[in-house]
Amino acid sequence: MQLIVEKINFPEGCNIIFGMSHFIKTVEDLYEVLINSMPAIKFGLAFNEASGPCLVRKEGTDNELMEIAVENQKRIGAGHSFLIILKDAFPINVLQAIKGCREVVNIFCATSNPVKVVLAETEQGRGILGVIDGFSPKGIEIDTDITNRKKFLRDIGYKR
Repeated sequence: MQLIVEKINFPEGCNIIFGMSHFIKTVEDLYEVLINSMPAIKFGLAFNEASGPCLVRKEGTDNELMEIAVENQKRIGAGHSFLIILKDAFPINVLQAIKGCREVVNIFCATSNPVKVVLAETEQGRGILGVIDGFSPKGIEIDTDITNRKKFLRDIGYKR
């Protein structure tokens, strides 16, 4: 077995949702979940099929984001994983609906941070051991940090 770390590359200002599912139907169902959650959503979705022809399946509303998702999934190479790249939308807007999708088994991360995927590779293929989402903590928040956090959430409309 070999350990591999692959970076997920995506445009600045975008968010990603990276997870695992269990069936080729995932591609169409996740497309429907995203469109039904936010009809004008911009996204690209790529899914690594783990049996049969073992293709990278793709869907979305933005061709550039679809191609970026496909390129990442080709490099990651782990079966039954999916990557959604969102533009002008936050994971919080769609995450519960994605979790409710029958094919979805696990969500590894939903973030705009830099992400690295830790993989194990055997003669059979690759599997996801976990993800590194962003950076390690540098300290503990103090009163001014708390005030800034609360202000930020209100500024972007998530708290009143």
